[in-house]
Amino acid sequence: MAQTILHRAETRGHANHGWLNSYHTFSFAGYQNPARVHFGVLRVLNDDTVAGGMGFGTHPHDNMEIISIPLSGDLEHKDSMGNVGIIRKGDVQAMSAGTGVAHSEKNHNRDQEVKFLQIWVFPNKRGVQPRYDQQSFREEDRHNQFQQVLSPNPDDAGVWIHQDAWFHLGKLDAGFATEYQLKKAGNGVYAFVLEGDVTINGQTLHRRDGFGIWETDRLDIRADSNAEVLLMEVPMAV
Repeated sequence: MAQTILHRAETRGHANHGWLNSYHTFSFAGYQNPARVHFGVLRVLNDDTVAGGMGFGTHPHDNMEIISIPLSGDLEHKDSMGNVGIIRKGDVQAMSAGTGVAHSEKNHNRDQEVKFLQIWVFPNKRGVQPRYDQQSFREEDRHNQFQQVLSPNPDDAGVWIHQDAWFHLGKLDAGFATEYQLKKAGNGVYAFVLEGDVTINGQTLHRRDGFGIWETDRLDIRADSNAEVLLMEVPMAV
């Protein structure tokens, strides 16, 4: 029997710092909820909006896989490995912090907000050489299908991280139904609804709802309106 956990959008932690408006699915910074620390190795899922010209100053990370997915606007990245770049909607960025890395992220534009997902995943090995990965994806390739944007394999589609995790993005028309087959036995999937309404394994979900499911090998997914969904398949054992 599949196990599930439902996190409605309005139950997330929230911090509005003026320049940063952030919603936390899992415990983060000032939001600490012992019932919502992680889903398997998925540790952080932050839904961030950063005001024009503002951003996060240089700060350190170690032994964490950090994924950024812009939803609108342009996010400027700099890090201690010498990487400088801008990620936009359609791009996915992954950074293995490993033995330690420092980076900064800021809104590249002064006249518009940038919205992005900041996701942290526990790695399956500690002390790796820090690394940076960024790719652009054609949004039409996720129309009524799930486009793989992250995997554990450098030779597979998408960016890669040090974990047996797969991320897929789907942009689904109202009424479209499909299924997702898990890649690895024992993994679970955390679905995050970016836009619209969907039903997954009988559970109705709305914009910014999160739904975790494990002890199953497939998901049945139906779009109840035009919808965008992020599926994050991750190991359940930390």
